[in-house]
Amino acid sequence: MEDLESLEALKSKVTKIQFYMHDIVGGPNATAVRVAGRSSNFSGSDPIAAVFGSIYVMDNPLTTTPRPNSTVIGRAQGIYAMSSQQGEFSLLMTLTYGFISGPYNGSSFSVVGRNPVMKEVREMPVVGGTGLFRLARGYCFAKTHSMNQMDAVIGYNATLIHY
Repeated sequence: MEDLESLEALKSKVTKIQFYMHDIVGGPNATAVRVAGRSSNFSGSDPIAAVFGSIYVMDNPLTTTPRPNSTVIGRAQGIYAMSSQQGEFSLLMTLTYGFISGPYNGSSFSVVGRNPVMKEVREMPVVGGTGLFRLARGYCFAKTHSMNQMDAVIGYNATLIHY
């Protein structure tokens, strides 16, 4: 009970973070792996419907710049599912962004939400956090920096309200 009372006495803080996530689906060093989905013999003509239901587990590096050899500051771990049957291509994402170096070392925040990946900028909600980001809430904007077939580098700008 004392912990809850002491948290209520604290003032909330706002932290803004920018980083890049490298989602590598192809090749021998994949960081996102398909673990479930429709059989490969789908005969429909709609490419969105063809991947509907595919689920990926990921452990993607987070870096300070979009370059692949940039300093790794954390990992994005979680799942994403292809959640569109037609129209706009979108993912349902459940991810935790954990930091392993720098000023946020040992802290994390989680995002759960819809990601319409073909939009230039996507907004997703922050639903919690640990360490410096304990009780986080807020939002993050995602913008595709580069894409090569299924591999992508995504820039994130997150605004976290925490204690």
